[in-house]
Amino acid sequence: MPAASHGRLASPAPVSPEFVVRRSRGKDARTRAPRAAQGPWSPPADRIDPITLFEEQASSRVAELVPLRHARMAQSEFAFFRGSALLMASDLATAPHSGVIVQLCGDAHLSNFGLFGTPERQLLFDINDFDETFPGPFEWDVKRLAASFAVAGRQRGFDASEIRACVTAAVHGYRVAMNRAADAPVLDAWYERFDEESARRRVRAERRRERADDATVDRLDAALRKARTRDRFRSFARLVGVVDGQLRILADPPEIVPVEDLLATSDRDGAEASLMRELLDEYGRTLPGDRHPLAEYRYRHMARKVVGVGSVGTRAWVILLSGRDDSDPLLLQAKEAQPSVLERFLGPSASANGGERVVRGQRLMQASSDLFLGWQRLRGQDGRTRDFYVRQLQDWKGGIDAETMKPRGAALYARVCGETLARAHARSGDRLEVAGYLGRGRRFERAVVAFAETYAVQNAEDHRAFVAAMRSGRLSAPPPEARR
Repeated sequence: MPAASHGRLASPAPVSPEFVVRRSRGKDARTRAPRAAQGPWSPPADRIDPITLFEEQASSRVAELVPLRHARMAQSEFAFFRGSALLMASDLATAPHSGVIVQLCGDAHLSNFGLFGTPERQLLFDINDFDETFPGPFEWDVKRLAASFAVAGRQRGFDASEIRACVTAAVHGYRVAMNRAADAPVLDAWYERFDEESARRRVRAERRRERADDATVDRLDAALRKARTRDRFRSFARLVGVVDGQLRILADPPEIVPVEDLLATSDRDGAEASLMRELLDEYGRTLPGDRHPLAEYRYRHMARKVVGVGSVGTRAWVILLSGRDDSDPLLLQAKEAQPSVLERFLGPSASANGGERVVRGQRLMQASSDLFLGWQRLRGQDGRTRDFYVRQLQDWKGGIDAETMKPRGAALYARVCGETLARAHARSGDRLEVAGYLGRGRRFERAVVAFAETYAVQNAEDHRAFVAAMRSGRLSAPPPEARR
């Protein structure tokens, strides 16, 4: 009897029939939505009026903050794009889709990727915004990511070839990474992540190929250093002070409004305490494990905080807790989870709680998630019940500023974002089915690049219409002194 062999097999072992079938399903999906039909964008004759969609969104938000949201979106074409996830979902829903379903980010633009710290104290690059996460056709995320680079490139004054290079890099990165995941051993596909050392290796390799320069290296080093300084202590020093001998989140309206300024003058302390008991008790039950660090913290204060661009007007709270003493702070963010913008086009959520939808989607897509990520449902002062998800306010956070992108660095960043999105989809969907649809050629890439370039033109037209609606009074705008 021959001795047992060790190490790699002399010839490749046959792929499991199940894996072959899964990839074939993706190829079959091309009949429903041919890859070449993924672009370019052409608005249908009955396209919904974009301003109507923004009016609908305003009805569910804090009325006094809606003008601020509009003002932030009006600042530029890219700012408008950031706030128009609903509009783009409406547009994507008018065309046939692949039917290859993954957990979508739902708002996969370039500013929703970045650096953050893991519970193991590693610095990772990943998707970092999941307000709109929902199961849906994988290409919707890819198209939104690609279009974001086309829009940002226009804003930065890139020429047509530079914009195309960025958009192509994003889609090419997605396709290559998805095929790599489909070809990899199962656990390798699940464990893959993009950490600090991976980022440094990538930039060094790109510099050797003359696709990155010293400025790109310097920007990476600066971003990594800055991310490590953006932690709970930095947020604490910036947001918290001592008032009447007690730790308090300092007022800075309309950006930050302490909870006592929002409650009725009578029984402020009692109402706040009751609110917090309900919030923290229910939220704590959604955290992993039988014992969690949250149990060692006590509540100190909370305030409403305006966040982002598209999220302005949704209810968001900063919650101050302390551990051993006043120098051991924890700042949590409780953010309202309204229905995903994708739900009206893809059906209702399987999660009864919107916060649970966000948290479960994030846990599916991210390589590693925040230790304090959980959810809860809360009845507000107006008697209405709303869903929230909770996370740390900042825990090593960094990202790219679209206002300062350079063409060569932007193309590298675009490819990394595309690869990162592919890893998230590979974990949350069937990576072999997605890879089967994509194929190994560039037909899908060319189509999505054409889509992104034409959709960026549509975005510019919609932005002009949006600004005109504000000037006419159809959409509310804040007084000039309130716009920040």
